[in-house]
Amino acid sequence: MKELLSYIAQNLVDNPDDVSVTEIENESETVFELRVNPDDMGKVIGRQGRIAKEIRALMRSVAQRQGKRISVDIVD
Repeated sequence: MKELLSYIAQNLVDNPDDVSVTEIENESETVFELRVNPDDMGKVIGRQGRIAKEIRALMRSVAQRQGKRISVDIVD
């Protein structure tokens, strides 16, 4: 799943080499922290957060099929 999030982000931004995904496991869920170049932040978030919402929905859907709970945080 980490690879899927990384793939999605790399195809959205102008600087794909700056994309990094960190996986943090808690008791109840897994948190993925997505970091991109500051110039690409708007491309990952989108107008009114639409792209970020869709990325989160897609990742939750994949996780649900695997019986897991995840969340995606876009960090500076």
